[in-house]
Amino acid sequence: MEHGSLTDLSSSTFSLIDEDHTLANSVRFTLNQDPRVQFCGYSIPHPSDNKVNIRVQTTGDPAKDVLKDALQNLMLMCKHVRTTFDDTVNDFRATEKVEHIDINSDR
Repeated sequence: MEHGSLTDLSSSTFSLIDEDHTLANSVRFTLNQDPRVQFCGYSIPHPSDNKVNIRVQTTGDPAKDVLKDALQNLMLMCKHVRTTFDDTVNDFRATEKVEHIDINSDR
């Protein structure tokens, strides 16, 4: 949900339900890498609420578009990390003899 002004699209607060510091801090980091962002921060209104408020103020571009770009960049970063990790694990398995460990066995 977006909370902002109808006249100033460059400043908005976005409420994300069922999220916590994990996503909010990652989004904040990604937003702060964008030169269009003047200010970005997040808050959690109450520890028992699974809700995060992310405030975005830009140099003029609509805050909604800048947030959408940041989320897409974050997804690309996560995909890169996952691919790099999977490739490294596969390379290790191919070069090292690794015994299979059955984590479901009752020993």
